[in-house]
Amino acid sequence: MKQPDNIAKSVGKASFLGRTLPSLLYHAAVEHPNPVAFVQRSDDGWTPYSTDEFREAAEETALGLCASGLNAGDRVALYMDSDVYFCLVDMGCLMAGLVDVPIYLTHTPESISYVLEHADAQAVVVSDRGRLNDILPVLNSCASVHLVVLVEDDPSSARAELRDGIDLKSLREIRSIGKNMNELNPTAVRELSDHLAPNDLATIIYTSGTTGRPKGVMLTHENISSNALACHYALSGYLSGVDGEIVLSFLPLTHVFARTNYYLALSQGSSLYFTTPDNLVEDMQDIRPTMLITVPRVLEKVYARILENTHAAGGIKGRIARWGLSLAQQTGGGSDTLNSIQRRIADPLVFKRWREAFGGRLRFLISGGAALSREIADVFGRAGLPVLQGYGLTETSPVITFNRPGENRPGTVGRAVSGVEIRLGEDGEILTRGSHVMAGYFQDEEQTHRVMLPDGWFATGDVGELSDDGYLTITDRKKDLFKLSTGKYVTPQPLENKMAASPLIEQAVVVGHGHKFASALLFPEPGAIKSLARSLKIVEETPDSLWITDDRIITRFRNIVERANQGMPHWSTVKRFVIIQEEVSIENGLLTPTMKIRRSEVCKRYSEQIEKLYSADHDSIVVESSG
Repeated sequence: MKQPDNIAKSVGKASFLGRTLPSLLYHAAVEHPNPVAFVQRSDDGWTPYSTDEFREAAEETALGLCASGLNAGDRVALYMDSDVYFCLVDMGCLMAGLVDVPIYLTHTPESISYVLEHADAQAVVVSDRGRLNDILPVLNSCASVHLVVLVEDDPSSARAELRDGIDLKSLREIRSIGKNMNELNPTAVRELSDHLAPNDLATIIYTSGTTGRPKGVMLTHENISSNALACHYALSGYLSGVDGEIVLSFLPLTHVFARTNYYLALSQGSSLYFTTPDNLVEDMQDIRPTMLITVPRVLEKVYARILENTHAAGGIKGRIARWGLSLAQQTGGGSDTLNSIQRRIADPLVFKRWREAFGGRLRFLISGGAALSREIADVFGRAGLPVLQGYGLTETSPVITFNRPGENRPGTVGRAVSGVEIRLGEDGEILTRGSHVMAGYFQDEEQTHRVMLPDGWFATGDVGELSDDGYLTITDRKKDLFKLSTGKYVTPQPLENKMAASPLIEQAVVVGHGHKFASALLFPEPGAIKSLARSLKIVEETPDSLWITDDRIITRFRNIVERANQGMPHWSTVKRFVIIQEEVSIENGLLTPTMKIRRSEVCKRYSEQIEKLYSADHDSIVVESSG
């Protein structure tokens, strides 16, 4: 890999500047009208909405919001489920020149209050009465809010629970007002569009943040529209229109990764289905998508399930399954021709079943949001499920780079998309420039100046390597690097990714700042441990909490750590680890809503366990369970 340099790298010459987000919808309505553009699960099955139905509903929403006391530039918070209604309200806000502010449903009341007050939100749109009940106290204490819109339920019973000065309407009422306005003035929608400009602010997305208060990332229409169109341009073979791609969306639309994917599908008239993480497995079989964007943790769980089922299978089927798995895991050696023949034989017997778990006709499997282990990417690729890994941030709308179909290099996050420049700073930090870079942090000039460098470059905070032909590899987060007492720096992410690739490990956190060596906190995956205990014939009456102390299971963890250490500089290898039988989750504050580890919180909560790791006076691996 090439060492950090100061040479800008840019790939692709196509330009997608000068578009507003509503213009993507209007273009699709003319060029790619689709009777099943948006599909929502309901009590009666799947309910489709055509491109024109969606456009008309969004226009009515835009006019209705304007008639309810909102003006261009006002902030509208969205406390909503990630479904077609989110897209509808979002597009209505965009058409009206309003700035929407999505709020994670997993946020605490304190965080929601902070976002509403910091954004000076004038309105809040809520999915249903249950969601409204969750934030009633917050709404009543936020002085700026004067309108609440309830999407699915009758708002009448909730009016008395809101403080004076807040008007409560249903989305049905908002749309009815807008429809009447449009009938009275058929040019009303056109007048709204005429006032929109590509550089107008479209949304403020508050980063979940691994430390400190969330920052409000300001993204313009052009930031997001140019990024969505550049990503489509890079997806060679993408089929537009009603007979084209079927996209299944399950990630939260509060995150820009899922949101930009929605705009990409919208712009091409693709069929966009909405599901939830809980229903994902079932709905992949039902919908049989051709495109899925995901995060590594989902693929890690799928891989863990493949390993578990394969090793548990008996008879001839089990032997065939294990043979196929070993072929997919093969990293070298043997004849390429022989390997190719063997994989062709294994395909209908083993790999086809893996693909059928995703519906059987997936053409684009895109992973982002965090690092995916090289092992999983390679195994899936050999089984006919190439994972197109990408890289970006909320501040970059989000895509900076990703691997292309037919030009996929596992272990990297691909090349820059059109209109995007990247270069490495002297310390290896990834810098980027282009129309995808945010307008800044809302009401936070100090933080904006920290990341916005001269000549338009944005400092990502990530450290990477750049190949001569433009492929980027992420090595770590700059702020996650830590210094040992020996003066050597440790990059924890590669070690953590290797360990977390094991189905036995849910999360791994490498620590050691100020100490003479690195250690690891390992959080086991309960289902995989149970399966392993069963295969090892550990007495079933043994409490689950004691399984982890069995020498045979401890040996498995020791082997995982030793494999992760291979190829790493000797000073950064993990010398000791502790197994912690507790869940790492969003709810307990150890994960961000985008599934990133809050490293400082983990170290704070498990400070006693970390101290024990460094209390011994020898360098052997120490194993201790905590639960």
